[in-house]
Amino acid sequence: MVHIKKGELSQEEKALLEVIGKGQHDCVTVINNFFPRERLNYYTKPQGLDTEPKLPPKLAGPLHKIITTTNLHPVKIVMLINENPLLAEEAALNKCYKVMDLICEKCMKQSDMNEVLAMKMHYISCIFQKCINFLKDGENKLDTLIKSLLKGRPSDGFPIYQEKIIRESIRKFPYCEATLLQQLVRSIAPVEIGSDPTAFSVLTQAITGQVGFVDVEFCTTCGEKGASKRCSVCKMVIYCDQSCQKTHWFAHKKICKNLKDIYEKQQLEAAKEKSEEDNNGKLDVSSNGIDAEQPEAEPAVPREGADPPEAVEGEKASLQCHAGLECSQDAAAGPLASEE
Repeated sequence: MVHIKKGELSQEEKALLEVIGKGQHDCVTVINNFFPRERLNYYTKPQGLDTEPKLPPKLAGPLHKIITTTNLHPVKIVMLINENPLLAEEAALNKCYKVMDLICEKCMKQSDMNEVLAMKMHYISCIFQKCINFLKDGENKLDTLIKSLLKGRPSDGFPIYQEKIIRESIRKFPYCEATLLQQLVRSIAPVEIGSDPTAFSVLTQAITGQVGFVDVEFCTTCGEKGASKRCSVCKMVIYCDQSCQKTHWFAHKKICKNLKDIYEKQQLEAAKEKSEEDNNGKLDVSSNGIDAEQPEAEPAVPREGADPPEAVEGEKASLQCHAGLECSQDAAAGPLASEE
């Protein structure tokens, strides 16, 4: 396989490769998330000595929609549950998560073991169980769960509780010998909570496939791919639509001004660097003249196989596992998001 550095390509070649890469990634995503409805329908009929099915037939459709989703963001999953009255009940979610656990077990014990699908079923089951815990407290508690998942730390808005929920679900995967689980733990455990890569990004890449160098944007609220509306004030957060912006505003309003200052500082630094590069380029051009009284210099011979050094970034820190859970009150939507 030939490896091509993106910086060595023309704009047209980059665009073409990004289209190809996006198509390949979408194909991998569809394959990894394929789950035939017939496999779920099996649980809608009594089996063996059972007098009732493990899954009521009316829940099969809504549950199948969640199983086949390619967006594993916990807020998105809770939103899908909350928008469907059939699922947004404690009894219904109890039946659903138990079926998910059965599917997970079957994926691991079948002859053609499928660790990726098993991990996805387990993860969704954990989100269902978290929803059940909130529904026990009364009506509209799924909205409270969404706010808890979005609530960020004061310094930069990073969603600590969301990160811990995802790490906890991975840690509870019941098949410790699974290769996928070991890979996830090795990728996540050394990373301090609040640093990159996040548990969500690692889990998503493992289940849906690598995005590669395809440039995509994800909604800050629900994680949906292809978001294009930025906050018109700070221009640092991006949303699907104004609904997602309104949902996230209670958390974002606390740091919007700080993010605006950071954005403006980055823009000034970028402009300064560009100005310096332009000036250096002019100096290089003007210094290429040859003094008439000096002997002409021999042309330099380029060294074969010489490549510019590549920068390597990365940091590791110890795993932290403590967080509190607070729920903020709802607030009005912030400044209208602007189209990119």
